[in-house]
Amino acid sequence: MLRNLLQRWPAAVVLALLIAPVAAQTAAPAAAPAAAAAPAEAASAAPATAVAAVTLDGRIQDVKGDVIRLNRDLLVLEEELLFPANTQVALFVSMDVGKLFSLESVQIKLDDKLISNYLYTPAEVAALHRGGVQRVHVGNLRTGTHEIVAFFTGQGPHVRDYKRGATIKFDKGTEPKYIELRIKDSTGKLQPEFDVKVW
Repeated sequence: MLRNLLQRWPAAVVLALLIAPVAAQTAAPAAAPAAAAAPAEAASAAPATAVAAVTLDGRIQDVKGDVIRLNRDLLVLEEELLFPANTQVALFVSMDVGKLFSLESVQIKLDDKLISNYLYTPAEVAALHRGGVQRVHVGNLRTGTHEIVAFFTGQGPHVRDYKRGATIKFDKGTEPKYIELRIKDSTGKLQPEFDVKVW
C-alpha cells in the first residue's frame, strides 16, 4: 500500500499524511496539561491576592504609626514654641491616699489672677487616688517673685463640705518651673493637708 501511494503522490505528500495522525495524538496530551494548568493558575492567584491584602494592611498600619509619631512630635514642638523653657511654668495636682478628703474642684490664682478653675469627675478623682498626676495649667511667666494660691473644694471628714487653701511664693528664673499641688491625709490630725511643692 505504501508503495502504491509513493507511485501516485510525491514523497512529501505521503510523509505529511503519515505524520498528521501522530501529531494529533501528541497534541491531545499536551493540551490536557494546559487545561489542567488553568485551574492551578486560578488557585495560585487566590493566595497571591491574600498576600497582597496582608501587605497592604501592613503598610496601612505603618502609615498610621508614622502619623501618630508625627502628631506627637508636632505637639511637643508646639509646646516648646508656645512655652519656651526660660518662661515656662506648669502646675500639677496629685493626691496621696485621699481617704479624708473627696476632691470636687480646684481653683488656682497666680499673682491674684485666676488661671484655672477645674471641676473633677469621679473617674478623674479615682485616677488621682491610683497615683495619677494631672497637669492643670501650663503657661509663660516672667522672671522674678510670684505667688500661687490654690483653693480645694470637696467633702472632708464626716462627709462635710470642705474648702481649704494653700499658698506659696517662689522665684522664677530662666529655667522652667514645675509646681505640684498635693493633697495628703494627716492621720495624726485626722484632717486632710494641702501642700504646694516647687520642683
